[in-house]
Amino acid sequence: MIINYFKLAEEPFGVTPDPRFLYLGAQHREALASLNYGTESNRGFLALIAQPGMGKTSLLYQYLAGLRGKARTAFVFRTDCDSREFIRQVLLDLNIDATGKDLPAMQEMLNQVLIEEMNAGRRFVLVIDEAQNLDEKVLESIRLLSNFETPWMKLMQIVISGQPSLAEKLSRPSMVQLRQRISLLIHIAPFNREEIDAYIDHRLFIAGCSNAGVFTAEARRLIAEHSEGIPRNINNLCFNAMSLACATKQKAADAATVLEVLADLELDPLFKRPSPKTVGTQERPILTISKPQPLGGTRRGWVQGWAAKVAVGGALVLATITAVNKNEGKTVKPPSGSESADVEQLPAPTQLPILLDVIEPSVNQSRMPVQISEGQTLSRISVENLGRYDQGVLEELRNLNPWLRDPNYIQTGRRIVMPSFPAVPSSGRIQSTQGFSYSLQEEGKE
Repeated sequence: MIINYFKLAEEPFGVTPDPRFLYLGAQHREALASLNYGTESNRGFLALIAQPGMGKTSLLYQYLAGLRGKARTAFVFRTDCDSREFIRQVLLDLNIDATGKDLPAMQEMLNQVLIEEMNAGRRFVLVIDEAQNLDEKVLESIRLLSNFETPWMKLMQIVISGQPSLAEKLSRPSMVQLRQRISLLIHIAPFNREEIDAYIDHRLFIAGCSNAGVFTAEARRLIAEHSEGIPRNINNLCFNAMSLACATKQKAADAATVLEVLADLELDPLFKRPSPKTVGTQERPILTISKPQPLGGTRRGWVQGWAAKVAVGGALVLATITAVNKNEGKTVKPPSGSESADVEQLPAPTQLPILLDVIEPSVNQSRMPVQISEGQTLSRISVENLGRYDQGVLEELRNLNPWLRDPNYIQTGRRIVMPSFPAVPSSGRIQSTQGFSYSLQEEGKE
């Protein structure tokens, strides 16, 4: 759709690691130079670390393209496997059938390949992408592969590439032997503002776009601010902004278009649409007097309001006892014709409001946001901060956090605004003594 609308030859912000669209910023150029230098220097083990979406795979393809004709290469990206499956994938990429072979047999087959390449005067380079998923036992097997060597050279160059969790895994005490063999640890930092503009222009140019004004200056500023300099985020924002501009028949994607895309993608945790229920505060009453309601009620109403009913019942009993004590010893004359000369007269029970209604605390007052940690769930956060988790709490959380669309999915690192006090269930009503007793009787019949 956007190809015809903006007169492009192809999609400029695709999701595949096409080497033609690779933009070599300062960090990427330095990383590629380090990979080539480490290989030429026969350093053995190299590691490439970068955040998700920084273009590691595209950079590795560029690196492998530069080795064409100079070395035999194997590329492995399926890393959720054991040691046997890993070696099988290496041989499979080399077009070697290892069906039915055990691990020692496959290692011997790989050793034969290395010797053949050495005799032919070529290097052998093994590139492992998504290495953060490798189990420690598999990493140890990879370390042992580096033992294929002669007294004067390594028979295999190994490049492991992964996300920052790979660095954490390599820093463990159990990984000290592998860590010591890594000669170069290469890091790629996110793009700066100038590189983001150059990256967008580069991809538009490769896609055949002759109009540099597809994105306004303010739109580019927002993209730079909210993408955090990560190419994959830039691609998502640019593609959706161009799609929205096309759908609304705009000549260019402006700031309003990018803001709408940000709201839909929710890339920025700070970007929230205001909720009318979270604007302003109001005075919160504790108790109000209401009109009488029918007595009785369901079991749920009894369970929710039991504490309030017991409190009112106790208050009535206490008032009655107090009245008796005050009138103790007083006598009144009996009616005409009475057989008793002195009859002790109890006063009428003190009249209390027939019905009291408990009002829920206002949701307009909120706490400071709570940051979501890894592994936490919405129910766990609610129980820890509010003491309970039910439909009422969920509704208040949604009112305070408009981005909370699916309660079963919350993003680690985001901040969630909690209600100021645990929501008091609408138990219905605190009734008079008669209604209180009646409710007890009705509950017993269920």
